[in-house]
Amino acid sequence: MPIEGFDYKEFATSMAQQAQGLVPPEMSDEDKQYVVQTLGNFTLMAGEALCNDESLQLTAEQAIFITQIIAEWSFHKTIDLVHSGIDRQYWDGIMQKIAFTIFEVAKQAITRNIPQEQLLQAVEHHVIKVYKQSIEELQQKGIIDEQTMVSAQNQSNIDVMAQQAQAAQQQAEQQNAEERRKEAQKRREEKRNQKRQEKQEQQQQGSTAPAVRGINERQMKLISLAMLLKIVSKDKAAAVISNFNESDSKQLQSYMEMVNLESQLDGDLLTACLKEMRQYLPIKHKLTQENVLGDLLRIYRSTPREKVEKIIRNERPLVKRFIARAYDGEYSGLPLKVAGIVAQHVQDSI
Repeated sequence: MPIEGFDYKEFATSMAQQAQGLVPPEMSDEDKQYVVQTLGNFTLMAGEALCNDESLQLTAEQAIFITQIIAEWSFHKTIDLVHSGIDRQYWDGIMQKIAFTIFEVAKQAITRNIPQEQLLQAVEHHVIKVYKQSIEELQQKGIIDEQTMVSAQNQSNIDVMAQQAQAAQQQAEQQNAEERRKEAQKRREEKRNQKRQEKQEQQQQGSTAPAVRGINERQMKLISLAMLLKIVSKDKAAAVISNFNESDSKQLQSYMEMVNLESQLDGDLLTACLKEMRQYLPIKHKLTQENVLGDLLRIYRSTPREKVEKIIRNERPLVKRFIARAYDGEYSGLPLKVAGIVAQHVQDSI
């Protein structure tokens, strides 16, 4: 019986098409074809079996989730087998065991209403277990030697892809940082040129900006803020100004339009005011695995797990796997930048 909203044939085709662009380029065309076909076949068979099992009464979301897990693990483990050194004739048998294991574990978990994060942990555990046991059986039968067995068991394409993604993310961050540095240097140079031009114009006109005198503490703080807003983008400055009442907004804009505003103020008083303002600014800690896990663990201590799972219910399995591991204080599977975004998303959604 079809599951409303779940076209398993179309889904299997989509998964296979996506896999074509993700297969390691160094693999032979024959091996690439095997990876894509194996993923497509297992995804198709799993989807069809789920639709035919009326006892499960799955929703489209649940059916997609199970078949997607099978697709992703089929992709990773076929690549591991390609790199394993094991003859091709034994690959199908190993993959059939893995696909069947995922299918059964996922069905039981759905039937028992086990949270998706725990389901992903269970699937990963059993996939690794079945994969290693299957290879050990080949060694015990004398089909492969011990060295090949160890090499095959140590293959983990899912970890390789995570490391590659993290390396690519780090490279992109470095490039972005260099671009931001150059842009900041350019803005500083433009600012210096603008100040020199303004000074020359003032000298030529024989006029100067009106001095700011007789100011109170609140005005001093507005002036200090105005000096900060002069060096950020107009959009950011406008966003900050919009948070003030009409009177203060007009005053801020007036201060920002003053030429050489800083030269009209007491330097020590200005410095003290800026230091005081800094105490109220948010501090962003360094993006590290420890800090990301620390942020998540603080959320877990004050927020029911069910609420966190509800927030990420539509995320991909790798993200859910990462969240599930974080409950145990383990960092797994995601590039650091992506992990930081996920943690921030969870925190903002609480």
